[in-house]
Amino acid sequence: MSSLQVAKVLNNNVIIAIHPQHGEVVVIGKGIGFGQKNKDRIPVSAVEKMFILTKPEEQEQYKQLVPHIDEKLIEAMNEIVTHAEKTSGSSLNEHIHIALTDHIAFAIKRHAQGLYIHNPFLYETREMYPEEYKMAAYAVRTIHEKLGVDLGEEEIGFIALHIHGALTNQHISEVRKHSELIADLVHTVEQQLDYVIPKDSLDYSRLLTHLRFALERVRRGEAVQEASALDGLLKREYPEIYSLAWKLTKIMERRLKKPVYPAEAGYLTIHLQRLVQRKQQDE
Repeated sequence: MSSLQVAKVLNNNVIIAIHPQHGEVVVIGKGIGFGQKNKDRIPVSAVEKMFILTKPEEQEQYKQLVPHIDEKLIEAMNEIVTHAEKTSGSSLNEHIHIALTDHIAFAIKRHAQGLYIHNPFLYETREMYPEEYKMAAYAVRTIHEKLGVDLGEEEIGFIALHIHGALTNQHISEVRKHSELIADLVHTVEQQLDYVIPKDSLDYSRLLTHLRFALERVRRGEAVQEASALDGLLKREYPEIYSLAWKLTKIMERRLKKPVYPAEAGYLTIHLQRLVQRKQQDE
């Protein structure tokens, strides 16, 4: 296959083309749409990025979105997605081209109007998704270089969630729910222990990581091996902490609408007891 047929020009850098195997595909390339008309042929060598939006509604959303977007942003998005795929060694869900492009375009508009949104999960996002956070930092730098707009660290956190969602095939709304749930679980722990966990501590990082992987296990329905002897010991030795761990698993069940294996409470108790010891040291 040496060329593709133009189906619709969205702007100078983006066209919808007809692929012999995949039907309509989105094709991105610098100047690829300039002077092109329907049914013209474009050489494959001019294509920088090609992706398929399999759902008709996603195709329509993208067609409606692109004509209203700065072409420099499309160019930046191409670099951002390519960098994320190279860095992670994985393909990103194609929906990121709609969701993240729309998000960044709106963030740039807010920036121009002097409107700033606080990111309440910034620290948690940086701790839970360090690789995605680095990719998001690259995205913010790229936007600054290409469009002259510095979206700042708050947006790095939001973009990191989009990238994580695209890498794990989760909708951004699901990723946000998980981040919010983890923040609420940590708040519950701090309230129950009457202890504000130092954000820069290893214990805080370990707790966030454990909660993140616990939620991932629940989401996938992954069984957690029972350790009945250890579980019984923890119940006897640390009844109050075990009760808090059990409460956290019930919050997870309610919010995720999925069962949580009882063994999760035992593993959580170990992390929580470490926090109790840290609190005692600090006092």
